[in-house]
Amino acid sequence: MTQTTARYPVSSTVDFVIVGSGAAGGIMAKELSTKGFSVVVLEQGPRLHPSQFDHDEYKFFFQNYINTKQPITWRETAANEAKLKPGAVWYAQLVGGSSVHFTANFWRFRPIDFIERSKIGAIPGSTLVDWPIRYEELEPYYTKVDWEIGVSGAPGWNDAPRSRPYPMPPLPVKSSGVLFEQGARKMGWHPFPAPMAINSREHNGRAACAQCGYCMGYGCEYGAKSTSLSAMIPLAERTGKCEIRPNSYVRKVEVDAKGRATGVIYFDGERREQFQRARAVVLCGNGAETPRLLLMSKSNRFPNGLANSSGMVGQNLMFNGGTIVQGVYEHPLNEFKGPQVTRIALDWYDSDPRRGFYGGGGMDARGDIMLPIMFALAGGDPKARKWGAAHKQFLEQAFTRNMSVFGHSTSLPVATNTITLDAKEKDAWGLPAIRVTYRDHADDLKMMKFLQDRAVELHQAAGAKQYWTNPIQVSGGTAHLLGTCRMGNDPKTSVIDKWHRSHDVKNLFLCDGSSLVTSGRGQPTMTIMALAFRAGEKIAEFAKRGEV
Repeated sequence: MTQTTARYPVSSTVDFVIVGSGAAGGIMAKELSTKGFSVVVLEQGPRLHPSQFDHDEYKFFFQNYINTKQPITWRETAANEAKLKPGAVWYAQLVGGSSVHFTANFWRFRPIDFIERSKIGAIPGSTLVDWPIRYEELEPYYTKVDWEIGVSGAPGWNDAPRSRPYPMPPLPVKSSGVLFEQGARKMGWHPFPAPMAINSREHNGRAACAQCGYCMGYGCEYGAKSTSLSAMIPLAERTGKCEIRPNSYVRKVEVDAKGRATGVIYFDGERREQFQRARAVVLCGNGAETPRLLLMSKSNRFPNGLANSSGMVGQNLMFNGGTIVQGVYEHPLNEFKGPQVTRIALDWYDSDPRRGFYGGGGMDARGDIMLPIMFALAGGDPKARKWGAAHKQFLEQAFTRNMSVFGHSTSLPVATNTITLDAKEKDAWGLPAIRVTYRDHADDLKMMKFLQDRAVELHQAAGAKQYWTNPIQVSGGTAHLLGTCRMGNDPKTSVIDKWHRSHDVKNLFLCDGSSLVTSGRGQPTMTIMALAFRAGEKIAEFAKRGEV
């Protein structure tokens, strides 16, 4: 992999230091460096070569090869004791971040997502508000994601308005896609090809998907998955203005007596403390790491945490709801091959008062647990034992004939759902662990059950021989961390403005899942990337005018 890297001495002052290199951080690095600014990106994890993204289920899923190893504590409410819960928060810790291991589902938000509070009114127990921007303002940047990051797909029912077509046709339909489409049409629904951040043909010098099946949880050794690592970071490095510094764990954003950010303190790969000076700081961790860093960056001037005069840092955590219904079919489907998803339906996207609760979402069909170890542990009837002769016979018959229908839904922002610093648990550097406090809003649970019922109907219509459901329960883990530093016009009720600038510190910017005001319907990554393109463009304008 060819790269040109500027090596900035730690003692030097760069224009921008970016914390995190994932969906937003990689884009921010590209946008700022290609506009001539000096950029250092600090990434907590290592940098892996594509040859290291091997097909080892045990290493990637059970040994956390690229997933975070940070201690996480968990509780449902502040009245409960927070306890260590390994694996409950699932995000990648390497150059490219979670864009490296994501499934690559790539739904745009719809216009309703930005103005839902105005349309439906207040919801008891929720802090639902409108965004300070509208879909129309973000649409050009969704299109930029389509073409610069790389998205395959085709317009479908209830699609968001778009100014350009997809740059690539849909990926080849899988067996699950065919069955999903047949069952959905029998139900009168409107299935269509899934938009995916995976190349269906060569695009921007990157190869087409090889149909290996190792997408969700794995890096793509072919470069066909459209990640920050494959699509953005090489462009940033090619400028000679951007240095990616892996194994660099940031513990504090420093500010001067005037309240301006001066850089960040971090531990290097040998655990030595370093200080990277910068004219501006951009945090692109995620919806857990960014508020944690702000809370750890407290000082006499900011006693409740940096950029936290509103008290909103870490509040309004949203996950996205999810349900999975497995089914076994008569003929082999071989869902272990190819990308996870090729067909979706969004007939339930809008919240419908006739349901009696708030919520919206969509469904797809996939081989969600269709690798051998995971399927042996979690496949089939959740009440059946997972060992013995009967289980072996089930695996022999069902492994190639299984598919899952996944329901993706909204999560309401709730003030008491938070990311905070754990008072007792520390990480390996002696820093406070992330403490998650989360309990789904009652309407979120009802929407999950609604989509679970639709998934059962689809399996029945598609001809499943058996299917299994799990009881709908409060969430006990997540891969989506949203809303904890929401954007807004009012400094009293938000952390950043609509351009991602902190209300409190004028040369501090935040751009990642924490910026989101609402959760969308289950797939936030494309919106995070669109926001990063928009923010990067505007931050560069600020800098050129001397406003940073």
